[in-house]
Amino acid sequence: MENIKTTTIQNVVRILLGFFMISAAIGHFTLQREAFQAQVPNWVPMNKDSVVLLSGIVEISLGLGMIFWTGQKVRIGVALALFYVLIFPGNIAQYINGTDAFGLNTDQARLMRLFFQPILILAALWSTGTLAYFFKKNRLP
Repeated sequence: MENIKTTTIQNVVRILLGFFMISAAIGHFTLQREAFQAQVPNWVPMNKDSVVLLSGIVEISLGLGMIFWTGQKVRIGVALALFYVLIFPGNIAQYINGTDAFGLNTDQARLMRLFFQPILILAALWSTGTLAYFFKKNRLP
């Protein structure tokens, strides 16, 4: 998979997303661990703490990849977008169950967060050149 040349603003967004992911990962292992556990839907067939720890490992890996693994920007962008899709049910569960976490202590705040997830997905795909890669020469998956 070839890399696509990205602009300075795309690179800035990519690096910011990387730092955001690393910051979130640190929260998985420290002070926000309980808040992340509250987001794991009850139907997930694993211990909630294990899910939080494993997703923290994935987040730190993706964050570091977004910042430093520039030779694989497109692959990392796809992986991060898929990760955002996979964790979306946790955001939905937080809204449906009315779980307070991360300062989201109203139904309105939890609902607004749901609309932010597609923006993160698009930012991951755009900032890494993934959108351009798939639309170049009609290479739709």
